[in-house]
Amino acid sequence: YEYKIPKIWFYKIKGVQDVVTVQEIKTAEKLSGLRSKVFLETRGYLRQSLSTLFDLDPLEIQINAYPGEPPILPPEMGHISLSHCKDALTIVWHKSKIGIDIERIDRDFNHIKFAKKYFFHTNKSNNNPLTKNMILNQWCAVEAAIKWDHGTLAKDINNWQYFEKPKELIHKKKNIHLNYSQINFHNWTIALAYEENSSFNSEM
Repeated sequence: YEYKIPKIWFYKIKGVQDVVTVQEIKTAEKLSGLRSKVFLETRGYLRQSLSTLFDLDPLEIQINAYPGEPPILPPEMGHISLSHCKDALTIVWHKSKIGIDIERIDRDFNHIKFAKKYFFHTNKSNNNPLTKNMILNQWCAVEAAIKWDHGTLAKDINNWQYFEKPKELIHKKKNIHLNYSQINFHNWTIALAYEENSSFNSEM
């Protein structure tokens, strides 16, 4: 599976699932209604995507994908990351570690309050006011970095520094340096986070 660039899949969330294992159904039964549906649908799309990539039966792919935890493949199969918002899901696979996040561009939130709480580490000058779109892009990139690190929002959100130029994310405590790419796709913004020495061009 010598792909030099990541493989990305995008799906609209429809509230249905096709391909999941018996174990995943049992896991879903322990979750609340909405979480159960989202869990099964995202795992179904994850299996479908990987089956096309590896030419395997979707139910035979060995995925550790428990609720609230990052999905993990066997070491020889590379790395996977997924993210969903209220109406869409995106999945990325790469041979090297990678993280992804998706947000709706029209997400409703108080970006000024949000910026003051979380994003004081930027290389933006004070003369340029932070727009809602800029804060959303930062949030998306930082979430992708947290997924790359298999971290948590609560523990890591205040430790990541975001830099617009060069496109860089730095974890202060762990001294992790990542690059990121941002993709505007119709009503969504998508961010990828990966190590600086990854073998694909950051300008996607």
